[in-house]
Amino acid sequence: MLKIRAFLLILAFAVAARAGAEVISIAEARSLPAGTVVTVEGSVTVPSGDFSSSTFDQGFGLQDETGGIYVSTSDNPNLNFHRRVRVTGMVGDDGFGLLVLRPASLADVVTLPGASAVEPTPLATGDVSEATEGLLVEVTGTLSRPIVNDLPFGYQVFVDDGSGETQIFIAASTGINPFTIPFLEKGAEITAVGYSGQFLGQYEVLPRHRGDIRPAH
Repeated sequence: MLKIRAFLLILAFAVAARAGAEVISIAEARSLPAGTVVTVEGSVTVPSGDFSSSTFDQGFGLQDETGGIYVSTSDNPNLNFHRRVRVTGMVGDDGFGLLVLRPASLADVVTLPGASAVEPTPLATGDVSEATEGLLVEVTGTLSRPIVNDLPFGYQVFVDDGSGETQIFIAASTGINPFTIPFLEKGAEITAVGYSGQFLGQYEVLPRHRGDIRPAH
C-alpha cells in the first residue's frame, strides 16, 4: 500500500510539473543543448504518422511564430493539421541529423483549444538548409534529375531554381506516388510545399499530401 501511495504521489508531482512548466518559444528550444527538457506550444504542420516510413515513428511537425520542430513519438497522438498543441520533451538528434523533441509519453502532448493554420515560407531551392529546418516551406524549381525510387522509405525528387539543388523527399507513408503524377518529369517546373528537414546531411522538403505538389504555372 505504501508503495502504491508513493507511486501516486510521484505521478501527481510529475503531472503538476508538466502543468506548471514554463512555455518557451520553439526557436529558443532549438538553441538549447541536447538533453534539455523544454515545453513549447504551436500548431501542427505535419499530421502525426505522416512521415512514419522515413522517420520510423508516429511523430508530427509543430511550428510557432519563431520556428518549427519535429516531435518524435512512438505512439500516434492522432493530430491533424492546424491543431494547437503543448509539448514537453527532451531536445535531441534523431540519429540522422534532424533536431527533434521527444516527449516521455503521450501524456506530455496536450491538445489545446482552437486551431491555427501555418502559411509556408517561400524559399529559393538553395536556401533549404539548417537555418530553415523545422519550418513549413514552399519552393519552386525545375526537376533536375529523374525520380528515384527509394522504397520502402519513399521517393527522391530533386529541384533547382538556379540557386542550388534541393531534394523533395516524398515519404511512402503519405500515400503519394510521384510516378503517377503526370507533370513530374525531368525538366518540368514544379512548386512543392513541405516540412524543411534533413537526412544524413541532405537537406530536403517533405510534402505531406498530394496537394503539396503542383505545376509551377
